Amino acid sequence: DEPGKRELMGSQLKNPKQLPLNPNWAELREKLKSYGSKPSSERETLKTILGKRKERSNAESDDSRPNPLIPTSSDFSLTDAIAMDCEMVGVSSLGNKSALGRVTLVNKWGNVIYDEYVRPVDRVVDFRTEISGIRPRDLRKAKDFGVVQKKVAELIKGRILVGHALRNDLKALLLSHLKKDLRDTSEYQPFLKEGRSKALRHLAVEFLGVKIQNGEHCSIEDARAAMLLYQKRKKEWEKSIKDFIRLKQKQKRRKQKKKPKEREALYANHAATAS
Repeated sequence: DEPGKRELMGSQLKNPKQLPLNPNWAELREKLKSYGSKPSSERETLKTILGKRKERSNAESDDSRPNPLIPTSSDFSLTDAIAMDCEMVGVSSLGNKSALGRVTLVNKWGNVIYDEYVRPVDRVVDFRTEISGIRPRDLRKAKDFGVVQKKVAELIKGRILVGHALRNDLKALLLSHLKKDLRDTSEYQPFLKEGRSKALRHLAVEFLGVKIQNGEHCSIEDARAAMLLYQKRKKEWEKSIKDFIRLKQKQKRRKQKKKPKEREALYANHAATAS
């Protein structure tokens, strides 16, 4: 009957059956209990740690856009185009003479195919850490200059070499490269401002939407930035190179045709004078 049902339900509410607690909730309950029993100083420390963790997480998620300098391919092969960047240290008595301290090569995907610290021939006076990112410990097991120079020469031979102010890097390596195979982002006309070179970090912001060289430089990051700049303008860049070469060849042929005619005219004048 109805009164009987109400009495039964009332007894169930007064003495509910204890359900087994989820292990995760049980663990959390124990942690909360222990947290409440901790001294106030320990609780404040825990709050601070948790707060910092949250702050770091927010900072990372402020910009959800993927970093374009992070390679999206796992291809580490030696591609037809390679980007190079070098970091320098200071040698000579005043440390104002630059010497190679690190060299990095990346392939067209931005994957590192060579990255070595270099032991200069002369004694290092200034590591220029605030810019180069190189520290004394980095050069303790560095390779000799001659070994690195030979390897880099092998890797770049016959390939398109990309970089920013490549003349400085090649000079530090005591190497040369065919001019037709150089793709220098400091000299490419669309990257110039009123005929003057822009810094690589400025080009990275303007054309790639990414900030680099915030403090110490990283040769891997810089090489990737140069390669990505080249890849973004590759079609028109290569066309301009071909057009330039074609124009030079045309001018050369014209000069070759012009020389015999000039010679003939010279002979004719000489013959007329002699007679």
